[in-house]
This record gives sequence, structure tokens and C-alpha cells, in this order.
Amino acid sequence: MNARRRKRLAVALAALAATMTLAAFVQPRDPERRFVNLDGSTPLGLRAMLRWSVWDRLTGKRRVSPDRAPVPVVAPDLAALRTPPAPGEPARITWLGHASFLVQLDGTSFLVDPALEPKLFGGIERNVPPGVAIPDLPPIDAVLVTHAHYDHLDLPTLRAVGAPVVAGLGLERYFRDRGLFATELGWWSSTRVGPVRVTFVPAQHWSRRGPFDLNRALWGGFVLEGTSATVYHSGDTAAFGGFAEIGARFPSIDAALLPIGAYDPAWFMETMHLNPEQALQAFEDLGARTFVAMHWGTFKLTDEPLDEPPLRLEAERVRRGLPPERVRVLAVGESLEVARAAAQDAIAPAAD
Repeated sequence: MNARRRKRLAVALAALAATMTLAAFVQPRDPERRFVNLDGSTPLGLRAMLRWSVWDRLTGKRRVSPDRAPVPVVAPDLAALRTPPAPGEPARITWLGHASFLVQLDGTSFLVDPALEPKLFGGIERNVPPGVAIPDLPPIDAVLVTHAHYDHLDLPTLRAVGAPVVAGLGLERYFRDRGLFATELGWWSSTRVGPVRVTFVPAQHWSRRGPFDLNRALWGGFVLEGTSATVYHSGDTAAFGGFAEIGARFPSIDAALLPIGAYDPAWFMETMHLNPEQALQAFEDLGARTFVAMHWGTFKLTDEPLDEPPLRLEAERVRRGLPPERVRVLAVGESLEVARAAAQDAIAPAAD
């Protein structure tokens, strides 16, 4: 067998092995066909929610903090955002607040978990305006929705944007009913948006939008693979062993967008959300190059002060000895360029 045929056979076998690996994965569900986490767990339930929201408030056990706090905001470069980076150029990540990002790479523009209206369902108001207002957004190739919770799946924003949606299993019906084309993915499943490969990956969380749909739709995160960068958005997640597996399957994550807020009280919130210290552990488990903070400062959802998460994150960064350029807390509206080390070296100016 000549070298060319051996190479073709090796490529074919690798592709077959990848297909078999995906086919062998069975999406975990409970006996009622509801989705569960990789470890089989489900949320603490209504009793825990009532303990936190009612009993702990009545008995004075809840930590009290203001609904508003100063959060850094910068004016976005709208002219630059109108043109996504071409293939081979560094990817561009713009924080729009909370878990909402504009991710641009390989000539495509993605919105991830866009919640850009003045209020969430239920009347929760923004602490800061969105980094880019809906009318100022560039043309969007796809919206990625990590799960069904209202601060991540904001239907008024999605209707206004009008772009195709990629989301977890069980969510397509929400978009179809509003005239939006949607693609559903299970964990480890992929689709392509232009030249970018989009893979839905596990998270440790849960799903609900109404009283009768608990865990009827799947939650997760996304990995976007382009020519010069790989970007991971975790969605909402607690600490779990899946970060190491994601890092093993995607060994060149250039930017990991990880949540650092909504963790107090710990007995309840850390079953579904990372705290800042856990987020940095997740970052190291992933083996990613750059940490980008999210899920803080925009909506008052839990008991910690809105501006506390980055303070704890910075203290933990120092404790772990991580360089500041690897742990980024963007201002709302700020953009960050990321590229693989080899690509970054190629575009860096030559030393004199």
C-alpha cells in the first residue's frame, strides 16, 4: 500500500471512529424521558426554591444587597463590528452583558444567549444597557441558545433579530411558533454555520420555562471552531467533571466564556451555577488559553452584590498565579480578539 492510500485510509478510519463515538453516546434521560445531567442529577426542586425565596427571606437568613451597582461600560466600535473577521484573522468576542455575546470569526457573526431588551420576562430590569443595541447589531448568521431559562432564551430579542437559531433538543418548537428556523442538537452533536463548526456540549444545569415543562428541553454549552480560533461558551453550569472531557475533545480552546455570578446562597445556587473560584478551576480543567468572564453585573438574580464576582475572581487569579492577560473581565460593549498561538505569532509584528 503506497503512502497516499495509507493516508486516505487513516483519514477514513479517523472519521469513522469519530462517527461511532458520537453514535455511541446516548442522551441521558429519566424514566419519564426528561433530560438529566451526565451524573443523572436534577435540580433541587420547588421545596428548595421556596426555602430560599420565601422562608429565608422571612427569617432574615438571606443576604441583602442592592439591585444596582456600577459595572464598566464602553462604547462599542460599531464600524468594526459591521465586518466580521475573515478566515485566518483573529476571532472577535464582544460582551453584550450577562451571558450575551457577539462572536465573530471566519466571516460569520453569532449571537450567543442574547437578552438585549430593557427587561426580562417577569419584570427584572437591566443594571446596565446592552453592549450593542439590537438596531446596531451587524447581520447575524445564527443565534445560539444554551437553554430555556428566560435570561438566556429571550424571545423578544430573538424575534427582533430574526436570525436562524441553534439550540438544544426540545427547544425548536418555541422558535417555529414565531417563524424562526431552528436546528436542534444533542450533546456532542455538531452543525455548520458557513465555515464554522458548532458543537453542543454538556453542562450541569436544568431547564424550565413554565409549570409543566421541567427538563423537557436540553441545556448545554457551545464550542465554535474556526480557522484561527476555537471559542467555548459554557451556558449556565455548576462545577462538574464534564469540563475535563470538553477540554480533551477540544484541546485547543482559545477563549472560554465562563459564568462567575449568581452563586449566593451557595447551598442552593452552586448546584446550578459556578462561583468565581469554581469558574477558574473549570478554566484550568478545560485547558483553555484565555478566560472571559460572564453572567454577572447585568441582572440581579441572586443574593450577592452585582459587582462582587469580579473581585472574587481577581483574588482567585492571584492565588492561582495566573497571568492577568489570561483572565479577562471585559466591560459591557468591549471587544477582545483571540487566536490560536500559531496564528497569533503569524500576525504579530516582527521584533526590531
